Amino acid sequence: MKILTIDIGTGTQDIFLYNSQLHIENGFKLVVPSPTMIVHQQVKAATKAKRSILIDGVMMGGGPSAWAVEAHVRAGLKTYATPAAAKTINDELDKVRKLGIEIISEDEAAALPDSVQRIEFRDFDLPAIQKALSTFGIDLSDLAAIAVAVFDHGDAPAGVSDRKFRFDYLNERIRVKDSLSSFAFPADNIPAIMTRLQAVAQSAGELERPLIVMDTAPAAVLGASFDPMVSQLEQKIIVNIGNFHTLAFRLGSGMGIEGTFEHHTGEIDLSKLEMFLRALADGSLKNEDVFDDMGHGALMYSQEKFEFGKGDFDVVVTGPRRSMYANHSTLRPYFSAPFGDMMIAGCFGLLAATAEVLPNVAEAVSGSMKEAGLGRPPWEI
Repeated sequence: MKILTIDIGTGTQDIFLYNSQLHIENGFKLVVPSPTMIVHQQVKAATKAKRSILIDGVMMGGGPSAWAVEAHVRAGLKTYATPAAAKTINDELDKVRKLGIEIISEDEAAALPDSVQRIEFRDFDLPAIQKALSTFGIDLSDLAAIAVAVFDHGDAPAGVSDRKFRFDYLNERIRVKDSLSSFAFPADNIPAIMTRLQAVAQSAGELERPLIVMDTAPAAVLGASFDPMVSQLEQKIIVNIGNFHTLAFRLGSGMGIEGTFEHHTGEIDLSKLEMFLRALADGSLKNEDVFDDMGHGALMYSQEKFEFGKGDFDVVVTGPRRSMYANHSTLRPYFSAPFGDMMIAGCFGLLAATAEVLPNVAEAVSGSMKEAGLGRPPWEI
């Protein structure tokens, strides 16, 4: 059985091909530039060549892609966008127009002259992944499932904070199912408000196997829990320090969620992060503590105290910006390396969530994890 997992971040897209016939640490993997970085380079090249551009396709991850488009406009170069792709820049298209980007229909886009460079926006490019892996003789025609993770703020109504909207959504999902896998969905059951997840499913087109989509941060935290030092703990705090967002979960017995907070990585330093982690541990953390500091927010489901200092470490750390912990810390960090590889922690989280969402693959995935010496996976606890 094969399951293709793709964790799409700001800097990289991390790809892991699970194969039940291989020891899980021997699974094939790629760490390559993220789609938003690829688009960033394409737009920069068009700016340098002084070419007009059309951004087409669907909503995708912003950041570098959006910054490059805005720089293109500031350079005085014509920029067109179809409505779906333009939502990458801003969900409110009037704000996109105010930047100097001309929103046009698909028919109008098709009629543009060849001198206008077309740049396709999408997070999930299965043909590109198939082509890359086929170079090494890897066939993806017999996949049992595909799982993709992206970060999705959700489509907040006009006038509603994206940060508040996202945390209302996180609260709703946790109350529906007290599990990190509550953030994973079959492609035909994605909430309508999660427009970036919807765009991933649209990019996939008609597939002959199930597609599971998930939020990146819960996937990374779930994946980090498979490190053997972490999996043996009944309670744990895991923080994923991403390029743009830092999210921490306090997890209790059976991986139940006791609390969480999310902040913008660029707005915090180690001292502030550990202040929030201590409040998460003692149950005193309030939503406004994080939200009023320009973070997304916080949720507490338990006021019982999580005590630091009991084991060999206090907090489990993962993510591409975990080097924040290279500085002096008041808490003892442990850098998780599930199945020997921190970089694809999100892929392992995706794999575990897929096994929960698709019971027909659970036995094979569980067997692979047991073979790796981790005992029972979380959904069996």
